[in-house]
Amino acid sequence: MQRRELPPELSFAAIPAAEPRELASPPPSRRQKGAEPEVVSVAELDRRLKRILEGSTADVRVEGEISGLRVVGSGHAYFTLKDESEEAAIDCVMYRTAAPRARKLLADGARVVLTGRATVYVPRGRLQFCADDARLAGRGALLEALFRLKEKLAAEGLFAPERKRRLPVDPQIIGVVTSGDGAAIHDIVTVAFRRGGARLILARTPVQGAGAGQRIVRAIGLLEEFPGIEVIIVGRGGGSADDLSAFNEEIVVRKVAAARVPIVSAVGHEIDVALTDLAADARAATPSQAAEMLVADAAARRAALEHLEARMRRAMAHRLRAARADVDRQRARLGSPAQILAEPQQRIDDAVARLRRRMERILVEDRAGLQRLERRLAARHPRAVIAGARGALRPLSVRLAAAAHRHVALLREGFARDVARLEAMSPLRVLARGYAIATDASGRAVRDHREVAPGDPIAVRVHHGALLARVVASAGPDEPLVEPGAPAAGGAAPAAAAAAPAAGAAAPAAAAAPARQKGGPRASGAGRAPRRSRSQPGAPACEQLGLGFVAEERAPTFGRAGASGQVSAGQGGAEAGPEERRHVEP
Repeated sequence: MQRRELPPELSFAAIPAAEPRELASPPPSRRQKGAEPEVVSVAELDRRLKRILEGSTADVRVEGEISGLRVVGSGHAYFTLKDESEEAAIDCVMYRTAAPRARKLLADGARVVLTGRATVYVPRGRLQFCADDARLAGRGALLEALFRLKEKLAAEGLFAPERKRRLPVDPQIIGVVTSGDGAAIHDIVTVAFRRGGARLILARTPVQGAGAGQRIVRAIGLLEEFPGIEVIIVGRGGGSADDLSAFNEEIVVRKVAAARVPIVSAVGHEIDVALTDLAADARAATPSQAAEMLVADAAARRAALEHLEARMRRAMAHRLRAARADVDRQRARLGSPAQILAEPQQRIDDAVARLRRRMERILVEDRAGLQRLERRLAARHPRAVIAGARGALRPLSVRLAAAAHRHVALLREGFARDVARLEAMSPLRVLARGYAIATDASGRAVRDHREVAPGDPIAVRVHHGALLARVVASAGPDEPLVEPGAPAAGGAAPAAAAAAPAAGAAAPAAAAAPARQKGGPRASGAGRAPRRSRSQPGAPACEQLGLGFVAEERAPTFGRAGASGQVSAGQGGAEAGPEERRHVEP
């Protein structure tokens, strides 16, 4: 690294050399001309002063502000009591034998009223105030101002942990802001060169007194402009609170927070806390600790590297031994390649044999299942199904025929019963008993003798056939029926007077047919209409039941040749033969 020219304010720090000691010559002896005065020792003088001070200042009360409080391990508290209005201070001590309540009130910046006495510390000949009791008198002006500044800067975020930067690892160029004549730079240089020999750039500046804050800010700015600077140490050695006040000034704290490179604050001793400690990127208890934080210990690093190298060698050797042992174990477990291949081959042969047996068993089962299916299919063949259906149909056909016959017989019996009931109610039955029905030329039944006049043709419906007649005479129910021009008494009524009774009621056939003589034989067949069986096919049932004429045998038209005064169809008689009583079966 090339050596750069430094400004006059900066200088390279070097290892401090031993300062030569000056040998003081003994003072010349005082020659006394008269009686020699009393010679006392230093301790005796201190004791005399102590007695005088303690006697004249017993139980005196002193008010002031505490500064530089330090409590040692023995429990004694040492501090300085300052006067805020004047430049005056006195060292104070409060032993651990004092009341605990009083010792708890001691704090830097606290304004207290101490009760005690002035004394001289004989071993050092130092004037101090020995306090036995203390009470608060309010917060000191200096401490109040410091607290207000601290709250203000904290509210702005200058003390926030998230804004602090990491310190560089093993920096090569380190800047130092401190006094060139103080112990801090000597401690930093000694530690830095002992640990690793880093390059230190010193910015000399007074760290206490009037104008110290502005000088510290200017020194930090100079170091920021130095090329290659990586980190800056700002600090000083121990001292009272007044000695450290420069590091509590607002301009110094803001400069430390806004610095371009990380800053380590090393102000005073471990118990001393300044505002720069809160604003810096890191805090060191002492300047020596700051150097230890930044400069890596070369010897320790070399030892650590040697230790790591030894550990690595041991680990590698152990890994190699473990790997060799593992290879030997694997080789012993694997054995020869032929044996390795023989066992899987044997497993393959066993698997093939099991597979063959399994396939044969599956084939046998499938063949048996196929045979069962073929038998079932043969049993369900259409021919077999049809034959079975036919075999099952035969008894059903026989049963159906028998059932049909039985049903028909039942129907015939019921029909016969219905026909019998119908015949019992049929008008033909009435006609069969010898009655007849007379109708006029329009076909209406004659019910009253007044509906026809003598000489009108009428048709007479009898049980078997019909007769065409002409009215000769008519009479009422109580009137005698007399043919015109015939005697009124005795004698048989002529055949033409056998007309139907008045009102169209059925008249006995014997009175209507003159061809039938009482007790005589049947009339000859001349002029008799052929007998028509009731069961003759083609005769409507209505005609068979006597509800009209047969279509072929309608009443003869009046006026036909040979029809006047003769019977044109039918046969008289009151009885019918057995063949005439037969009914037509459906």
